[in-house]
Amino acid sequence: MTKISAALALSCALTSFPSISHADTFGSGENKFDIEFVAVGNPNNDDDFSGNPSPAGKVEYRYRIGKFEVSEDMIDKANTLGGLEITKDTRSPHKPATNVSWLEAARFVNWLNTSTGNPLAYKFDDDGSFQLWQPGDAGYDPNNLYRNRHARYFLPSADEWYKAAYYDPTASLYYRYPTGSSATPTPVASGTAPGTAVYHFAATEPADIMLAGGLSPYGTMAQGGNVWEWEETDLDLVNDSTTSERGISGGYWGNISGALRVTGRHHDIPSGGFNSIGFRVASVPEPSSLFMVALAVVGWFVPKRR
Repeated sequence: MTKISAALALSCALTSFPSISHADTFGSGENKFDIEFVAVGNPNNDDDFSGNPSPAGKVEYRYRIGKFEVSEDMIDKANTLGGLEITKDTRSPHKPATNVSWLEAARFVNWLNTSTGNPLAYKFDDDGSFQLWQPGDAGYDPNNLYRNRHARYFLPSADEWYKAAYYDPTASLYYRYPTGSSATPTPVASGTAPGTAVYHFAATEPADIMLAGGLSPYGTMAQGGNVWEWEETDLDLVNDSTTSERGISGGYWGNISGALRVTGRHHDIPSGGFNSIGFRVASVPEPSSLFMVALAVVGWFVPKRR
């Protein structure tokens, strides 16, 4: 095996490995914050037909998704630096940001892009009204009129969210719950024990984003329980209406276990803010950085020609 082919093989393996994570940094000075992402590989996996929507979970490409829900602290710092004026509940800095509408979540994601020199994910006109991308717009995707295909950061689609929550890349199967199991999670108020989730009124409010239950096979926390999470995708999965209701998934701290299951998808209006709904961010993969890591590692064990 040549050094370059070994590096490519290792890079692909790293992109697929469920525990690989990396934090992206945003802001500056006292308003700097990180969002930790996990890699979701295994492109072109099979669909699942047992959940809602059905089919769901097939994603033809590699991507990343936030390990944790977006926190109040992240919103506060983005508001300060970007003048976003996003409203939210105020519990504590490390709680998930709730009462953030889908439209506000989209504006937050847009700021993540523009503040790092990347194109907008979502189109708003001058008065702040959400618009569909049109033919002729740079990055127009006829299959998704919401998301600009050149954007680096975006809200996870229904399939991206579903796959990260329920799919096990090692066993090539879907679990019923986003804790790496089809067994009902143990309800807890806080913690990180495997097989647990913050739900069933085990708490009177959400847990801190890093203490919100056991992990999914890809390494995400709280895709079941804690707070509902906005999907990018609208209710009918077409993404062709500026006002259609958007999907929410995962359940919240006061739900019974059924809301955490693969069948638990619900929906709400994009302009609404609710104290049980938050969100997480998704992103394109980082092939260049993974490739450089792989190349460096391969350099240690591929014999040099004399």
